[in-house]
Amino acid sequence: MRSIWNGAISFGLVSIPIKLVNATENHSISFRQIHTEDGGRIRYRKVCELDGEEVTSAEIGKAYEDADGTMIPITDEDLSRLPLPTARTIEIVAFVPADAIDPLQMDAAYYLSANGVPAAKPYTLLREALKRSRKVALAKYALRGRERLGMLRVVDDVIAMHGLLWPDEIRAPEGVAPESDVTVRDAELDLADALMDTLGEVDMDSLHDDYREAVEELIAAKASGGTPEPAGEGAEGGGKVIDLLAALESSVRAAKEARGEEEGEEKTAGKTAKKKQSGSKRTAPRKRASA
Repeated sequence: MRSIWNGAISFGLVSIPIKLVNATENHSISFRQIHTEDGGRIRYRKVCELDGEEVTSAEIGKAYEDADGTMIPITDEDLSRLPLPTARTIEIVAFVPADAIDPLQMDAAYYLSANGVPAAKPYTLLREALKRSRKVALAKYALRGRERLGMLRVVDDVIAMHGLLWPDEIRAPEGVAPESDVTVRDAELDLADALMDTLGEVDMDSLHDDYREAVEELIAAKASGGTPEPAGEGAEGGGKVIDLLAALESSVRAAKEARGEEEGEEKTAGKTAKKKQSGSKRTAPRKRASA
């Protein structure tokens, strides 16, 4: 794997030379813009809005746009004078339980590779310490001109790092939850539990992007001069309001049929849920936006 950044992990007074490698890859299919009349590529030119002249990359600089539209030029020399102690260092600042990290903060993922034979021993030391502590390391590092927050953990026998958003970059979910009081019946919860149990676990390797595969088939058909086959009808959407209990019962039935479970088990689950339908009701607490 090609490294995208070389530096060192700072672990107290221990320095561990490492290489940063992307842990993920993007399989999305990208399209080009074309002129529909003749199929020619659409190109964009960089033009100065003041004189209308096209400019080269050498003539282009950076600027910050102020609230009133004023452009404040910022040069590479200006930025180079700013303090950035983590420019070539992944500085570990704390060790915390994994559940202390909000998944909303998760960003890009990387593998950290020991850079050279002398790095193998301290790299292994940190890896084994993380394993034994069952904690993750919080670290600060710099990448692409920005100081960032990261989380180090062990994946198999490799130290992986997840880029994290800074806490002030996470928005509070105000106004997102339903504002009205909602009553959830025991029967509905029981069927939801039954559906969750029926769906159970999944082999992550069995999950794939159906839409991407359909696009690939479309491209292959058109490239060979063939006629793409019409796509099948998808599931109805649009947030249609339906009978929740009936939908849950149908979902449990469909999930069990897909897994080949016996019909007797399905009827037992349905009867159990119906018996509890007349029981107590549970009211979801109403969340109010903070002032």
